[in-house]
Amino acid sequence: MEQTAVGGRPDALSTDHDGTGTPDPYGDRALLTTAMTRGYNAVSDGDRSRLRRYLEAVAETRSTPLHTAVAFNAVYFGYDLGGDGYGGSPLCLDDFPVIAFGSRARALPVGAMVCVATGSEPLYAEIVYKEGAHRETGASGDVPGWVSGAPAGAEGPGRPGGGAETRRRELLVPDFHAFGPALSLSPAQLHRLRMRQRWINADGHVVLDACYPSAATALRDDLSVYADHLLTVARAQLLSPFVPVSLAELVGGTREDALRAGLLGLLDTVSGVLKSSSSLRTWRHYAMTRASLSTGLRDTGPLGGDDLKSLAAAIEQAAVPVRRRYGLTSAVTVYTAVGPRLRAVPGTTELLKGVGYATAVCRVNTALADVVQRDSEQGMFANGSRITLDDAFEGGGVWRSHHPGDDEAPGDPLVPAGRGWAATMSGKPEPEVELAPVDLPLADDAVIGPVELLRADAEKIVWRLPLRLAHLIGGLLPLHPAVSCELRRSYGRRTAVQLQLRHEKAGSAQYEAVQNVTAELDDDSGRLTGVGWPGDFFPGLMLELRWTRGDTAIHMTTTRLEQPQLVGDRVIGHCFDPCVLTREDAPGSGRRDDTAAGLGPRQLVMRTVRRCGLLTLDGHALLDRAALPSAAYGRRPGRSQAAALESAVVQLLEERLLEPDLGSRDAWDQPHFPARAGEPTIHLIAYRPARPRVIRPWGSTEPDSGTALLGLQFVPGHLRRLLPGRSPSQTQRAAFREHCRRLGKADGWELPEGYTFVTEHTRCR
Repeated sequence: MEQTAVGGRPDALSTDHDGTGTPDPYGDRALLTTAMTRGYNAVSDGDRSRLRRYLEAVAETRSTPLHTAVAFNAVYFGYDLGGDGYGGSPLCLDDFPVIAFGSRARALPVGAMVCVATGSEPLYAEIVYKEGAHRETGASGDVPGWVSGAPAGAEGPGRPGGGAETRRRELLVPDFHAFGPALSLSPAQLHRLRMRQRWINADGHVVLDACYPSAATALRDDLSVYADHLLTVARAQLLSPFVPVSLAELVGGTREDALRAGLLGLLDTVSGVLKSSSSLRTWRHYAMTRASLSTGLRDTGPLGGDDLKSLAAAIEQAAVPVRRRYGLTSAVTVYTAVGPRLRAVPGTTELLKGVGYATAVCRVNTALADVVQRDSEQGMFANGSRITLDDAFEGGGVWRSHHPGDDEAPGDPLVPAGRGWAATMSGKPEPEVELAPVDLPLADDAVIGPVELLRADAEKIVWRLPLRLAHLIGGLLPLHPAVSCELRRSYGRRTAVQLQLRHEKAGSAQYEAVQNVTAELDDDSGRLTGVGWPGDFFPGLMLELRWTRGDTAIHMTTTRLEQPQLVGDRVIGHCFDPCVLTREDAPGSGRRDDTAAGLGPRQLVMRTVRRCGLLTLDGHALLDRAALPSAAYGRRPGRSQAAALESAVVQLLEERLLEPDLGSRDAWDQPHFPARAGEPTIHLIAYRPARPRVIRPWGSTEPDSGTALLGLQFVPGHLRRLLPGRSPSQTQRAAFREHCRRLGKADGWELPEGYTFVTEHTRCR
């Protein structure tokens, strides 16, 4: 089946053939490279520079702050700088989720492509900004203390809420002009929709009740949430063969773990490029041109420099107490939400409509941050008030003014502390957050090693999960809830089941075995007991299971990797979950005749880093070097023990089994990686189990091979715009059909009009 772009083909943009001009995602050289899937630090200066020039041009062209997710969309889906936006992109409009004003809907991240329901023609848009829109926020920006920092679903002071579904009222700012003139409404049409306030409000925004699976999911970082959105709701557009260069091509396959790690790497690259630009300023994940900020400060009209100074002064003075008789003063705490406060400024009605609202909010927050950093000592002003950012999401940002400020411990004033909500929690002090000691439980299955449903129809159910250490030790295997439910309905809570295993061992014929096991089936879960696991099975090994409805046999298979990988001291030839492998195959796990009690200093260091470090989605673990001794022993060790650990760390770093890195620590003592701006830097020791395989022309996988010396770089297959009047050859059409088949498009798709396909190749850097 042939798929067409959402709009007409835009004219070809100027590309940097000779190193000048603005690069184009569909130009002669793809803007996204394989190295970018490994994050910003892995990208060469030349490729960073090309991507930076394009994103700077996007930020200048679009009249809204450029969120990292929106910047990713521009380079990945091909945003045209000539005025057509995504008009010539591969996006399929029918795949966009539908949202409606005042309704209840699944929470959507910034960057999501949506269809806004209307009474006539659908309205397509890209979400470029969002914030909390709590009903108790006052018209002048005054916020009840408990709202600031409250978790999603909070019902009142000290009442965090609960239940199977968590809802939060959110305001979404859609860009209705992102898809070019052909799919944009005229100003008159938009005005009519605003006046009706049935599908969008009077400002052209969408306010709805966003639903989250839990309150914890609402606290996740924007980029992680957007990655999940692309891999689930927007998966079809992410893996489209019509994008400038496909993620599947960049990571060399469609395995879920590779796609997720590669996508997060691309987002990290885009974020790093935006932050490194000398012509851009960033407020959290939003980037604005310095020229636009300067123009706004020089403006003498509404929301110009004078209004920003007045707003900053008002927040600074908000908590200064009223002087009473005998010189006594009363302590005061005031919470001010930026968004509602801006609406109270005279003459701002038109300026806050559409994407102008996002521009104003980000500009004000940037100005307030500059005032706090310039005129205060960690938020402490000369008048005795302490000004801090307390909530970065609700109402466009909630700033806290407290007097007297010297009765509180100082911290980074720009790290949201959520003190408003914390103060309502039964009067208890907020608990300190520390790195987990060795004996604390690891992350649960919702974070590490989730069960993934691959197929569920009238014939069979197919699911996939990683093998866990508890499964190996206990001879267990969890069942998918749907399988457990049907088996229990047919055979009761306990029944005999046949487990058929097919496993291809390295260098030998395929291994097949049949085991008679027992299915123990509860109301909402089930498992197989009495499983005899082969000796070469390890924690993290991916298992694919199939059950035919009405049968009492379950088929289990493993999948071999195209190229074996060396992970730590283990050579792995089958698909695996890197997070489970890092955590549960650490020294002392008991699977390889070792116990935690008998570990030497080197093994103890490796175990502590892998089990207690901050865990990334690709299985890297990073631990604060200063916290290693207490994390290793669960207490402060003796001098000789600490010296032995430090010596082991030095040896492991020299042998490159561990690597040094930098992170940061926030006001609540929580470590972060990568380091966050404005937070104190800490030294980390990192366990990086496996390096991505770099494809070389003659098949070499050694990073220091002759290919690197020759300066060659692998370029994956990608689309390129053609000059007007040109057409692709039959060879390139056939190559693109084969490319689509490799991406899982069995029927093979045709090239879109005006494009050709560049096959994978190598080039000099």
